[in-house]
Amino acid sequence: MNEFQYAIEDYIHFIQVERQLSDNTLASYRRDLENYVNFLREAEGMSDFRKVERMTILRHLEQLRMQGKTSRTVARHISSIRSFHQFLLREKRAETDPTVHLEMPTIEQKLPNILSIEEIEALLAAPNRSKPQGVRDVAMLELLYGSGMRISELIALDLADIHLTMGFVRVFGKGGKERIIPLGKSALSALSTYLDGARSQLQGKYPKTDAFFINQRGKRLTRQGCWKLMKEHALKAGIQHELTPHILRHSFATHLVENGADLRAVQEMLGHADISTTQIYTHISKSRLSEVYKQFHPRA
Repeated sequence: MNEFQYAIEDYIHFIQVERQLSDNTLASYRRDLENYVNFLREAEGMSDFRKVERMTILRHLEQLRMQGKTSRTVARHISSIRSFHQFLLREKRAETDPTVHLEMPTIEQKLPNILSIEEIEALLAAPNRSKPQGVRDVAMLELLYGSGMRISELIALDLADIHLTMGFVRVFGKGGKERIIPLGKSALSALSTYLDGARSQLQGKYPKTDAFFINQRGKRLTRQGCWKLMKEHALKAGIQHELTPHILRHSFATHLVENGADLRAVQEMLGHADISTTQIYTHISKSRLSEVYKQFHPRA
């Protein structure tokens, strides 16, 4: 390994230990930084971080734009490079931080797609409840919409994480942070029905597992498996636009905000580190109000 690669490995190890980031986030940092040092080596002929200047990084960012990268992607690269150079400065592998005066590009805020209440009802009615797989899928959909958890959090659930009598689910989110999410009657009823018979039918004679949601082979459901099931049920429910597990998360948050939920409470349930991330749902709510006004007011 050369000096650049050693530095990247040390940095990835550092943020893994200090910030307890997920594997996906670490992989994203690694890709950005490998792209960056390739530019330094091949386009700039550099082999020493001490020679990097602000203009060097600006040329790299311009190259990303020429490749058709979006403002959001460029902003992520800037964040990765800035954090990396701060690390190099602390470790005394560089004397200065060339990212000090770098500005973030303006990012157009895109409002996430959500389902209407009618679409939610149609989706929940789609699975065939006469089969154990259908009972499981209803429980899965009710839990995703009823808690707003991420799909990665859902498939990681163990039996011990669901507390039906107390009415809550324990979730381990990004960085292993634990949070408690209360559940409503519909979600609790669907989960109870699944545990009362459907899960043991799916388990059959296969080796026992602690996984809460399992497939027909008695193994923990995968992310891809959940996506496939959701697409099938969306098609049956007549939902025309693309449906992903994250759309149920967005729908959960938006419907809470629309009905007057406190933004801090929504932030806590979603597991957002910063409330500014949660504020997107107030924008969705205002956008929908505007649509309703234009549609129904006689002088709109």
